[in-house]
Amino acid sequence: MKTLPARAKSYRKTPIFTQDTVPPALLKRHTTKAGSWGKIWVISGQLGYRILTDPPEDHMLTPESPGIVEPQTPHQVEPLGAVEFYVEFYRVEAP
Repeated sequence: MKTLPARAKSYRKTPIFTQDTVPPALLKRHTTKAGSWGKIWVISGQLGYRILTDPPEDHMLTPESPGIVEPQTPHQVEPLGAVEFYVEFYRVEAP
């Protein structure tokens, strides 16, 4: 799994989503904006996370294993049963 850059600072969090409230846009190919990193935090359950690169990367996110979203990298998520999660967004501050 990828890691956040050392100088990444949090600037926003989404609400907590469940398998019933996850926005449809997150279930299909999407990206973060330039310079914006994401960290997918699973509170309970499991979430499939697919990084749509060539070749694609598939990860199972759990409370012990969050996912990192690199800027402008296409990805999507899939609830694997009952799940609660949110996304925290980061940007890299200048030195």
